[in-house]
Amino acid sequence: MSWLHEELRRSDDASGVTALGWFGHPAPRWHVDAGHALWAQVGARGGAAGGRRHRMSNERTTVGLDVHARSVVAEAVDWAGGRVFSQRLVPANDVVLGWVAQLPGPVAVAYEAGPTGFGLARAFGSAGVRCEVVAPSKLERPPGDRVKTDRRDARRLARLLHIGEICGIGIPSVIQEDARDLVRAREDARADLMRARHRLSKLLLRHGIVYYGGRAWTGRHERWLRAQRFELPGTRVAFEEAFDAVLSVSARRDRLDEAITVTAAAPQWAPVVSRLCAVRGIATLTGLGLAVEIGDWDRFTGASIGAYLGLVPSESSSGNSRSQGPITKTGNTHARRLLVEAAWHHQKPLRAPSKALAARRAGLSPPARARGEAADRRLHHRWSTLAARKKRPTVIAVAVARELAGWCWSLATLKD
Repeated sequence: MSWLHEELRRSDDASGVTALGWFGHPAPRWHVDAGHALWAQVGARGGAAGGRRHRMSNERTTVGLDVHARSVVAEAVDWAGGRVFSQRLVPANDVVLGWVAQLPGPVAVAYEAGPTGFGLARAFGSAGVRCEVVAPSKLERPPGDRVKTDRRDARRLARLLHIGEICGIGIPSVIQEDARDLVRAREDARADLMRARHRLSKLLLRHGIVYYGGRAWTGRHERWLRAQRFELPGTRVAFEEAFDAVLSVSARRDRLDEAITVTAAAPQWAPVVSRLCAVRGIATLTGLGLAVEIGDWDRFTGASIGAYLGLVPSESSSGNSRSQGPITKTGNTHARRLLVEAAWHHQKPLRAPSKALAARRAGLSPPARARGEAADRRLHHRWSTLAARKKRPTVIAVAVARELAGWCWSLATLKD
C-alpha cells in the first residue's frame, strides 16, 4: 500500500501530516481531519476509547463531495486498489453520477448539507449508491487546521466516511420538502408582515400620529389608517406605499394559510397533524409545521427529541465541577420556535377546552384525546411549579417547550 501512502502524502496540500497504516489500510489524518487524539487507542482496541466500535465502511471506494452552486469538487479513495481520484465537476446530477459510476465499486458518497438541497442525495439513492448528507456543525475541525480548500474538505469527508465517523442527517422526501417549503414561505410572510407594520407605525409616529383606539391591526385600526391624510406629497406617497405593503403582505399570508389548511388535510399529513392538535397551543399551522420539519418521528425518543431541537442546556463540565448554560439552540430552528410559541399557552389556568380545541379533539381516538388532556395538565403544572420558584417566564417557556416536544413525539408515534 506504499503507493497510496505516497499519493495521499503528495495530495495533502503541503500540510506536513502523513498518513499512518492501520491493519493494512492508510489511516486518515485523525488529528487534523477528525479532531481526535485517540487514533492509537482505536488501532489497539478496534474501537474508540470508550469501547464504542467504529463501523468501517463496507464499500471499496468512498467519495467526498464539496458541493457549490456552480461547481462540485470530488475526491475519491479506492481503499482496496490504492488509488486516489480527484475531479472538479459541473453541478449537474447526471454528470456527478456518471463520474461516480466510473469508480471501482461498491461506492459510498458523502457531502455537507447546504443551500443546494437534497436533489443530489435522492439521485444517488435512485441509482443504488449509499449517500450520506452531513450537518456541517457535526464535523469537528481542530483549531490548528487553518488551511481550508475544497479539495481538503472533500478528501476529509471521504476519509471520515471510510472509518464510519460520519452520521448522516435524515433526507426529506419530495412530498415532505414540498410541504416544508409552504410552511417556511408562511413564516417568511409573517416576518415580512411584522417588518411592514413596524415601518408604517414608525412613519406615523415620526409625524406625531398615534392610534389610541384599542388593539392595533384590527378592522377598526385599518379604517383609522385609511382616514389619515398628509399635505406634503413625499410623506403622502411614503404612507400610501407603506400601507399598501401591509395590505399586500397580509393578503399573501392569508393565501398561504388557506394552502396550509388544504395541505394539512392531505392523507400523508392529516393523521399526525390531527393528533398534535390535541394539545393546547397547537393548531393546524403549528401542527403541520412540526410534522414537516421533523419528518420521521421514529428517529427519536421522548428523551432525545429535545436535544435534536436544541432545547437542552449546554454544558461545560470537568472533573467534579458541572456547569450548565443556556440551551444549545442546535437542530431545527423553525420547529424550536413553534414549540416555544406553543408553550406560552400553558401559562394560562386550565379551564374547559375552547370550542376550537374541543372540535379538534372530537375526531380523535380516545387514547389520543386522553394523551392530549394529560399533556395539558402536566405542562400547566410544570409552568406553575417553575413560576413558584421565581423563574423568569422566558426560562419557563423554554423548559415547558422541551417537555412539549416529548409530548408531541408521544402523540405523533401513537398507534390508533
